[in-house]
Amino acid sequence: MTDNPQPGPSRILALDVGLRRIGLALSDPLHITAQGLETMVRKNLRHDLWRLHQLAKQFEAGMFLVGHPLHMSGDAGRQARLVEEFAARLEQRTQLPVKLWDERLTTVEAGRVLRSSGIGIEKRAKAIDKLSAVLILQSYLDSLPESCPWPEEQ
Repeated sequence: MTDNPQPGPSRILALDVGLRRIGLALSDPLHITAQGLETMVRKNLRHDLWRLHQLAKQFEAGMFLVGHPLHMSGDAGRQARLVEEFAARLEQRTQLPVKLWDERLTTVEAGRVLRSSGIGIEKRAKAIDKLSAVLILQSYLDSLPESCPWPEEQ
């Protein structure tokens, strides 16, 4: 996986990859805020990669940020390895850089936020993937120095 974005102003498209759905979030061009997009229902790998490539073009994304579901110990389990393989295929298919980002506790935090909002359990289930992607992306954006949006420029 690489960290180098496409040249020029571009957005970051963040993914919370699950077995059935992919939560999506998009940065603003200045890499300050994250905004949730509609959750993508997975069909098959070929279609999923094609759809993500189309979204990257549509939103002028220069990089994918993929949530990396590590265990609390930091070890990579089965799901983390599946996400790593998906990220490698995504990078190969789109020719855009893909960065894995530690997503530990983002789903827990998303569930807590949604529960405290008072929305029903059915709506909560539909929103959790999107909110998880937003939290992943916002944590990445918050980690960047204000003067430069890309890690290798630090």
